[in-house]
Amino acid sequence: MTSTQRVALVTGSSRGLGAELAKALAADGLAVAVNYRHGAEQARSVVASIRDAGGTAEAFAADVTDEGSVTALVQDVTQRLGPIDVAVMNATGPQPSVAAQDLTWDALLDQLFFFVKSPTLLMRAVLPGMQQRRHGRIINIGSDMFERALPGMSAYVAAKGAQLGLTRSWARELGPYNITVNLVAPGWIPVERHAGTPPEALQQYAEEVALRRIGSPADIAAAVTFLASDRASFITGERLAVNGGHTIA
Repeated sequence: MTSTQRVALVTGSSRGLGAELAKALAADGLAVAVNYRHGAEQARSVVASIRDAGGTAEAFAADVTDEGSVTALVQDVTQRLGPIDVAVMNATGPQPSVAAQDLTWDALLDQLFFFVKSPTLLMRAVLPGMQQRRHGRIINIGSDMFERALPGMSAYVAAKGAQLGLTRSWARELGPYNITVNLVAPGWIPVERHAGTPPEALQQYAEEVALRRIGSPADIAAAVTFLASDRASFITGERLAVNGGHTIA
């Protein structure tokens, strides 16, 4: 890594969408910290793919819902790659459907851990360095589910709504330090865990999308790399829906 190379941390990037985000940022010239909680072999594979393409990457194990683990993660990334310039909050967990009559506080907490607690811990950990350098990019990965409000998904929708609120408030508060905070809201982006989805379900979803196709991880990566770049230096507090026009108002 060169002394001028920017550093990006992508949480939950050993597989799926996160892995593609990490690869895209590396292809854009950033040194990338590939974070994982489980799946060390998968994380090493992502790192190897980035290095084979001429990029810079390291794998970092951490539970990003635990404060001590997050503090250690940011310190480790800084020591091994350099100060974190871009923090992409991508880590997620199970998103079960829970009927309203069965909704519990614990079900809500399960979603808040990933979409409120984790981004908050990470923001606090990277913030001192960004403030000192007066430059930074914080990018939350949200969901268009907040607008679609599907039945049975109220816990997930509530957490994603809270994540958007954090994004907007942080953007206003951190703007004086030249730190931008934005949220990318994907539609349904099939990855490995959707491998068993029936073709007719994919087709039905595509027919609801204005562009009549399913989105890909590359579509989301294009938005994230843009927001991470200097080209987006005057964009903050925004929610960018990347869903082919699925939620046009």
